[in-house]
Amino acid sequence: MRPLTDQEMKIVLDKLANYMTDLKSLIAPLEDGDRYVFRMQKDRVYYVKLSIANIATCVARDKLLSLGTCLGKMTKSGKFRLHITALPILAQNARYKIWVKDNGAQPFLYGSNIVKAHVGRWTEDCPEHSGCVVYNMADIPLGFGVTARSTAEARRLDPTGIVCFRQADCGEYLRDEDTLFTGA
Repeated sequence: MRPLTDQEMKIVLDKLANYMTDLKSLIAPLEDGDRYVFRMQKDRVYYVKLSIANIATCVARDKLLSLGTCLGKMTKSGKFRLHITALPILAQNARYKIWVKDNGAQPFLYGSNIVKAHVGRWTEDCPEHSGCVVYNMADIPLGFGVTARSTAEARRLDPTGIVCFRQADCGEYLRDEDTLFTGA
């Protein structure tokens, strides 16, 4: 497990900035003097307390499977892909939100994009192609995606028009359980 390079840190923070309002809260010192850091193990990026990351240095790299919260994976082309395991962190400070009705939650959790007919409400003034966190009407985060249209354009769409492209949803825990936490 190693710290991220400056270039890797910039890529990760740029991706998180698409979804979150306050990135400083991610790395701000805690009341007990500890703080959270980003670490990389193989090609996965983890968000973990510094004290725990220091203790983990005693474990051999090939024996360490996971530590902290897996935010995502660095691709071979140098891009960063967020995983569904980052949802609790994204939901804390989400900039844009979409709430789906009960009839739209199941299709979303099965891997479909969100259509206008399934939207209960959404954040005002949401621009096109920005990251948003998807909630059900009981404010439980279900996943995240990228808006297909701005809020103003989405209001004029027909009911079958796509409002949000799915990036990840909680259904991935079941669909991808064999490969979600491994390097396969």
